[in-house]
Amino acid sequence: MMLYIFLPIIIVLISFVLFVYIRTSLILKSVDAMLESAVNGTFSESDFTESSLSKLEARMYRYLAAGKTERGRIVNERNNVEALVSDISHQTKTPLSNILIYTQLLSETDGLNGNVREMISQIEAQTEKLSFLIQSLVKTSRLESGIITVIPKKCGISDIFRTIDYTSAAARKGITLMSDIPDLTAEFDVKWTAEAIANIIDNAVKYTPPGGTVTVSAEEYEMFVRINIADTGIGMREDETAKVFTRFYRSPAVSSEEGVGIGLYLAGEIITRENGYIKVSSQPGKGSVFSVFLPKK
Repeated sequence: MMLYIFLPIIIVLISFVLFVYIRTSLILKSVDAMLESAVNGTFSESDFTESSLSKLEARMYRYLAAGKTERGRIVNERNNVEALVSDISHQTKTPLSNILIYTQLLSETDGLNGNVREMISQIEAQTEKLSFLIQSLVKTSRLESGIITVIPKKCGISDIFRTIDYTSAAARKGITLMSDIPDLTAEFDVKWTAEAIANIIDNAVKYTPPGGTVTVSAEEYEMFVRINIADTGIGMREDETAKVFTRFYRSPAVSSEEGVGIGLYLAGEIITRENGYIKVSSQPGKGSVFSVFLPKK
């Protein structure tokens, strides 16, 4: 008798549980479809009608729709940056080249006194510095915005140094440049890695006094190939070793030297994008060792 009394209640409860289960399953299935389409980059507002959505689905829908809008805005900004960088590079290249040509022609003019020649020399030096700064900023901007892509592939370490030659610069400063590069291979982008290594060697030559030594070597580990650039220069404090890879950082100890503080930043960005890293060991007055680790796979 009691069973007949509670049977309708039991049936109602079971029906309610089944309804909740089915409804929840449909909601989760719909949300899963939204997330899947978002991950695949195929999310479209027209695929989902808000009238058929629950509160959870509606919130997820609005979130993903907003995300799509934001991604579109980022893509547009990236395209705008690309156009701006290209325009800056184009608009400044010709005027700077003309200034350099005019200063060189002026320096060849007869009858100029020493002061005038010194001013012409300063104009030429500052123009070259400005040109280098603009080109470095353009490279950095393109790399950061993804306009330029680093494409690592298996290459020989010696390929990097076929495009780098600091022998003349070292000789002019009275510095001995030594190199010992064994036949090793790793995965990296030759062009951009050469840019990074060149920036590090340039720094080593710049901050090593006459009579010093800059040594480039390489060795193999299980997962990486390590390239060392060691110098007998001024060195740096331990708290500066991380700062040197930030944009525009220049140590107070080298404030009188030429430079804009972007070369090592660019080097760090390049090596990081190749899944490698750079380590620095240095002591004031005892030189520095920059170690570039390039992945073998």
